[in-house]
Amino acid sequence: MTSPKRSPSQDIEKTGLSNSGEPVFLAVGKLRRPHGIHGEIKMTILTDFPHIIKKGKEVFVGERHLPLVIQRTRQHTDHMLIAFEEYSDRDEVGVHRNQILYMPVEEFPALSEGEYYIHDLIGLKVISEQGQDLGVLIEILETGANDVYLVQDRDGGEILLPVIEEVVLKVDLEKGEIIVHLLPGLVD
Repeated sequence: MTSPKRSPSQDIEKTGLSNSGEPVFLAVGKLRRPHGIHGEIKMTILTDFPHIIKKGKEVFVGERHLPLVIQRTRQHTDHMLIAFEEYSDRDEVGVHRNQILYMPVEEFPALSEGEYYIHDLIGLKVISEQGQDLGVLIEILETGANDVYLVQDRDGGEILLPVIEEVVLKVDLEKGEIIVHLLPGLVD
């Protein structure tokens, strides 16, 4: 079982929902503060696919999904510097400080078998291999060794399940469920 791919981010941004309930936009970064005097802004990358954030791409900023076109990008320490065609100085681009940058879901690459985007997993029913309904996957926590599924049961209780091959047996997106093996001690 591979770890879920990080797009939009651990903060699961499902916005602009289509008729099927699938997200139209996914978060790719969080804009921080202007950098220099020529309209660049520092951005924290929130995706496993930063290579899709490039010159000429249309992106969408903030809750209102303001469309902008990327003029240039470049790496800067552990962040990305990004400039938009619509802004030429730090004061203009500064209005987007602390806003999320989105891209259309169709811009993201298809994944290999057994790999899933986080937004595909959140909301799936979690069922034990014996058929016991454990609840719904509400969050995926990043830890050092492996991710952990946070499952909420009907009573509002929480179950933490490590994302390892011994526990997560099958993900079935068509059925909307995840089949798990409960190791001793995982559930009371």
